[in-house]
Parts: sequence; structure tokens; C-alpha cells
Amino acid sequence: MIDLQPPSRFGLFREPFGILEIPRLLWYAPGLAEQPKGDGEPVMVFPGYGASDASTTVLRAYLSYIGYAVNGWGLGTNMGDVRSLLPQVLERLAALTEEEGRPVRLVGWSLGGYLAREAARERPQDVECVVTLGSPVIGGPKYTTVAARYRRRGFDLDAIETAIAERKRVALKVPVTAIYSKNDGIVAWRACIDEEAGVTHEEVGATHIGLGFSPEVYVIVARALAGLQPE
Repeated sequence: MIDLQPPSRFGLFREPFGILEIPRLLWYAPGLAEQPKGDGEPVMVFPGYGASDASTTVLRAYLSYIGYAVNGWGLGTNMGDVRSLLPQVLERLAALTEEEGRPVRLVGWSLGGYLAREAARERPQDVECVVTLGSPVIGGPKYTTVAARYRRRGFDLDAIETAIAERKRVALKVPVTAIYSKNDGIVAWRACIDEEAGVTHEEVGATHIGLGFSPEVYVIVARALAGLQPE
């Protein structure tokens, strides 16, 4: 069994450079515009821990540009309490599915990806597919640089890890594309490797912050939402 640990502090020094992915998006714009298009299918995008829909503005704008009906998660700042957030996510998902009359495609960054994946586990009939970006599907916050914050808030990280593992007794029934990076300075990349059936893993070179703006990530997301394998 792999001995998982949070990323080293050195990795955090790389994270601010993730913002440099934004000018790269402009450089690669012609290629991004040629990616597979949507046809008005509904998509919901989830932010990571400590972030709100504002953090996914660029990603949502791109997905709208290529033809999807894109929604934020609409729940304010993601404060990281999965037990209280998941029921709200499920309620929002059910409402959007009913409104659209068809299943929703889910994209989640970091903890948002975990929430998206677990929503799909709970309501597979409402979900077409899931794409996660640097999401800690093993251990939750335990193998991330925010683990200490959770402990200070009174969370039992060992209990969270056990609960996450137990949820896997109910199999995922929708395809999941899990994007991860060994340059991730916030989430241990091995904690993003989900061994459940139906999960496709894609490695990129971005930092954790950069995952939300990387053109390579956007290509993978666009193809996954269209039901295609990465090039």
C-alpha cells in the first residue's frame, strides 16, 4: 500500500505560477476553439475548497463558448464540509435535471470534483459524466496542504478517510475522467488516482491552481464532455 503524504511545502511555492496558464489560454485559443462542440447540453461546474463560482469563471466561459449550457454550483463559497454540502448539491442537481429534461455533465475542481463524483454516485440517473481536476478522492483533505485547517475546525481526518472508502461500496455508474498533476502543490497527486471502474486518468503538467486555466486541461474537459477519449 502506498504511504500517502500531503505535498511538500516546496510545492506551494510553485502554485502562484499557475496563473501564468491564463496567457497560455490566449495563445492556444485557436486550437481550443476547434475542440468538440456541445449542443446546449447542461453542465454544472463546482469550485474547490475556499472558492466560489468566481474561481471557475474562465472555465465556464470556455464551456459556454463551445456550446454548453453552463451553470455554476450556486452555493457560495465551498467551505469544505462534505456532509452538509452534498445534500445541497443533490438538490441543485435534481432541480437542474428536471428543468433541462436530461442528465447533467459535471465538472469539479479539487474538492468540487469530489462532490461532483459523489453526486453522480448518489443520483446516476441525473448525471451524464463527471470530470475532476486535481480532486482528492482518497482521504479527502487528509493528503492535502489544507489538512491542518480541517483539524483546527475539529474534523477527524481519519474518520473522513474511512467514510470516503466506505462510500465506494456503491459503484459509480457514470464515466469519470480524473485529471491530475504531479506538479500539484496542494493535493497529493496519488490521492487523485481513483481505482474504481469506469474512471479514466489523465496526467497534465499544471499546478493545482493552474488546473483551472490550463489549455491542456480544457482540451481534455471538452473531449470528455463530448464523450471522446483524449487525443
